[in-house]
Amino acid sequence: MTDSGSGDGLRARPDGGHGNQLYGPQHDVAGAAGYPDSPPRMGFFTDTSVCIGCKACEVACKEWNAVPEDGLLLTGMSYDNTQGLGADTWRHVAFIEQRKPLGGQEPGVSHEDVDVFDAAGRLGTGSAPAGQISPLAPDGRTELRWLMSSDVCKHCTHAACLDVCPTGALFRTEFGTVVVQEDICNGCGYCVPACPYGVIDQRKDDGRVWKCTLCYDRLGVGQEPACAKACPTDSIQFGPLDELRERAEDRVARLRAAGVADARLYGEDPTDGVGGDGAFFLLLDEPEVYGLPPDPVVTTRDLPDMWRHAALAAVSLAALAVTSFVRSAGRGRR
Repeated sequence: MTDSGSGDGLRARPDGGHGNQLYGPQHDVAGAAGYPDSPPRMGFFTDTSVCIGCKACEVACKEWNAVPEDGLLLTGMSYDNTQGLGADTWRHVAFIEQRKPLGGQEPGVSHEDVDVFDAAGRLGTGSAPAGQISPLAPDGRTELRWLMSSDVCKHCTHAACLDVCPTGALFRTEFGTVVVQEDICNGCGYCVPACPYGVIDQRKDDGRVWKCTLCYDRLGVGQEPACAKACPTDSIQFGPLDELRERAEDRVARLRAAGVADARLYGEDPTDGVGGDGAFFLLLDEPEVYGLPPDPVVTTRDLPDMWRHAALAAVSLAALAVTSFVRSAGRGRR
């Protein structure tokens, strides 16, 4: 198999299978995927409270994995110029402008009717149109805040993309991550709608799917992923998933003690609809503000029941056909 970059160190699952374990114990996804002596499950903890929006992670990801350039146009609603995750954007730093102070307020405040560019231009004047709040608080603090968040593939415990892939192009690694082997992908696109996060995507020129590999080739030689290596504030932290969860819980507790009541973890819970994510986040507002689904559920969750019902229906139809044939044959003899 090859990566979109150097490809060194990449290797397929030992038994050649997909490696998904939809209903197995989440703590040993690699073992269930055919790696009896696997290392600890590795993953990302992204602390958005210290992200400065520098996009170093985006650049490092593209450079290491030779991900093509995907346009530099502003969205028109933000200073963000990459818009979202896709086949040519495996790391995406979202810029979310809000007209609210930095901490200690209720979540979910809408900023749809706020012209953030106009407000930013008046930051030094303290002026505001009649009937509107000045962007400067009485004590001089800005009432505009930017939430920065570096998004990435979640490397789900229960990965629907693995369930629906017909070729084995998607597989579970010994580190518990989910990787695409582009030389095996046939471009069927089944995995695209299967992803509950809308992460995996097809390239228009060849139809194959691409996403974050958590730098599988780097992990194989003991290096951390390129994005975590490049992050100047340690917003992106890499390591054993259990250790990252403990670190994240401690960080949330310290933020809340400091008055940031909206701090919460997203994707760390092994009992959620995807069995917990291999890449989880500390957020400062509701998940929807960051473009994340509030209650993600593996889209193939009901497949076993669906197949059972389909099998029962097939058996019933076959029995009905046999009964009809026997009755017809009996009438014919008379």
